[in-house]
Amino acid sequence: MPLFSRSAPAAAKQPAATSSTGGRRPRRKTGVAAAAAAVVMALSLSACGGGSGQQNADGPVELRFSWWGGDKRAQLTQEAIKKFEAENPNIKIKPEFGDWSGYWDKLATQVAANDAPDIIQMDEKYITEYSSRGALLDLSKYDIDTSKLDEAALNAGKGEDGLTGIAAGINAATILANPKVFEAAGVPLPDDSKWTWEDFGRIASEVTAKSPKGTYGAAAYGTDEASLGVWLRQNGKSLYTSDGKLGFEPGDIAEWWAFLKQLSENKAVPTASEVVEAEAAPLDQSGLATGKNGLAFWWSNQAPALEKASGSDLKILRFPSKTGSSADAKLWYKASQFWSASSRTKHPEETAKFINFLANDVKAGETLLADRGVYPNSEVRAAIESKLTPSDVKVVKFIDQIKDELGEAPAPPPKGAGAIQEIIKRYTSEVLFERLSTEEAGKKAHAEMKSAISS
Repeated sequence: MPLFSRSAPAAAKQPAATSSTGGRRPRRKTGVAAAAAAVVMALSLSACGGGSGQQNADGPVELRFSWWGGDKRAQLTQEAIKKFEAENPNIKIKPEFGDWSGYWDKLATQVAANDAPDIIQMDEKYITEYSSRGALLDLSKYDIDTSKLDEAALNAGKGEDGLTGIAAGINAATILANPKVFEAAGVPLPDDSKWTWEDFGRIASEVTAKSPKGTYGAAAYGTDEASLGVWLRQNGKSLYTSDGKLGFEPGDIAEWWAFLKQLSENKAVPTASEVVEAEAAPLDQSGLATGKNGLAFWWSNQAPALEKASGSDLKILRFPSKTGSSADAKLWYKASQFWSASSRTKHPEETAKFINFLANDVKAGETLLADRGVYPNSEVRAAIESKLTPSDVKVVKFIDQIKDELGEAPAPPPKGAGAIQEIIKRYTSEVLFERLSTEEAGKKAHAEMKSAISS
């Protein structure tokens, strides 16, 4: 999903709706509020004990493994499963996968029925929700090697309830540029090592003015909390605090929308109705992929799929900053997804063994490659680099390039954070259609967000 329009999964052909962020990321994170409510109800109803794994009296252990994503992800993941099973004939992995739109409702129902999969692909929006209610296994108590994992990626899976997630991949918030759009407009690409938000607006407006009708310098932001998070960090605030509260005031988000309004008025981004239409488009029909946007906000691990869709050599850019210094962009490494385990699995040792394989075995890395983002294990990352596509290598180089510029890792999303994106998206629409002023939207959105994470 584009960073500012979708979440953080990644990769290839995507179903109608998957981030981190996954095949590809969702067309949109639809039904997030409903999913969050289902999680709360399901987890509050579920009881401890039980388990999801099966074992015949004299047969192998069977573990269920669930993930979201598209066709390519399913193919690669099942190939990795076969490699694990070949080395562990007494452990059989039963795959369960689907698209993002139905994944969380299904998982919540399974947890409530005490029938959760043993291994669960988890998203940062929900890991605190599930962990705090005792649904996820503390993986630190089992034999999983974390010594070669990037520290920021490892810490992302830690909380008060232990290590409940091992990062499956890391990525970063980026702006992707389509050089063909810039070339057609006769506008040079920005220097992302020193551009400001004012530069962003000016350049995008210039591209729009010099392009055919219907082509814009940039896609609009405003439908994903990551975009707001970057803006807040650059202004000394944060989306969440370490104690699970909002880290900003209504005026902060109002300023973010005010800049978006300015971009809209200057025709740097599409019209309100075009933004809504783009919201429903799959990755291969996004403005960046079709050459209708010169710049767009996406997670780094989505760049390869977008390059393939666009048929163009896209360029990965840092975010603009207030000062023009790349060190002030305040980017961070995000876990694209996590490997988590049900606390009710009957086979925690075998479950941990499979997660250890996914995280640390070169054979898993050679199969999964960069589908879920840059491999967090530095040794695996180095071992598989020669097997990566040029697009994937570009992402790895970008991740390495910004290593010394990263800001402090943000606080993890608290319980109820799954509803935040829908709130942001709804009020962004209200602002763009001028049904609410930026100040009114800021106050109403802040109140709803506060209620969502405190209920």
